[in-house]
Amino acid sequence: MHLPPSLILELCALGLAAGFLAGLLGIGGGMLLVPMLTYLLGRQQVSPDLAVKMAIATSMATIVFTSLSSVRAHHRHGAVRWDIVLRLAPGIVLGGLLASLGAFSLLKGTWLAILFSLFVGFSAVRMWADKKPSPTRQMPHAAGQLVAGGVIGFLSGLVGAGGGFVSVPFMVWCNVAIHSAVATSAALGFPIAIVNVLGYVLSGLSVAGRPALSFGYIWLPALVCVAACSVLTAPLGARAAHQLPVAQLKRIFASLLLGLATYMLWKGLAAA
Repeated sequence: MHLPPSLILELCALGLAAGFLAGLLGIGGGMLLVPMLTYLLGRQQVSPDLAVKMAIATSMATIVFTSLSSVRAHHRHGAVRWDIVLRLAPGIVLGGLLASLGAFSLLKGTWLAILFSLFVGFSAVRMWADKKPSPTRQMPHAAGQLVAGGVIGFLSGLVGAGGGFVSVPFMVWCNVAIHSAVATSAALGFPIAIVNVLGYVLSGLSVAGRPALSFGYIWLPALVCVAACSVLTAPLGARAAHQLPVAQLKRIFASLLLGLATYMLWKGLAAA
């Protein structure tokens, strides 16, 4: 299949932007990738329902690469809370498998788009409100973090994001510093991505109507272009995250999420 040079350039530009945002905000770039890939797949004559699912799956696949690049930069700053990563990861694996192998295949793409917008919008409103957590609140014990990881993994599997839209507000609510929350979220993106990609491939192999060069629900041209470019800018975003003030970082995060949530809500309602 011949890919137009203009499409390759668009995918590369998207990868550069997604990589920077992955490092800056710890969101794996998925909040940007899902709406944009939905749009680009629609231009390839992919049905709206399938386009949303493939955008979600392809976005998640790129997070395998962007999370590794950004977390390495955050780790150099000593910002990653590896104790939190180890406690959340088992639940994330279980929740991700439940989503990508089960719920993702059963739900229509239009409903996934609406769920994407609602969860992202909720996270944005909480971040804008900047409600201060109780000064005595801490991360829950091991069992509580296992449950929290399961919720993060499940929601991430449904909307194709690295979990930052849930894990960053959750950790901030538990009095984890915003820069550490962003860095830890970037580290969590890797197990989230690995387990969900496996599910997306297996559940999408027999789906009809996929474009050429697809592997399950994953659109390989987008994966290659976005991943190759995003790893270049993820360290730059991580470096910027440690230079911006906390309030500004929160507002950037919230503004991005509100805009993309609105777009995906419109796409979901229009196709419902």
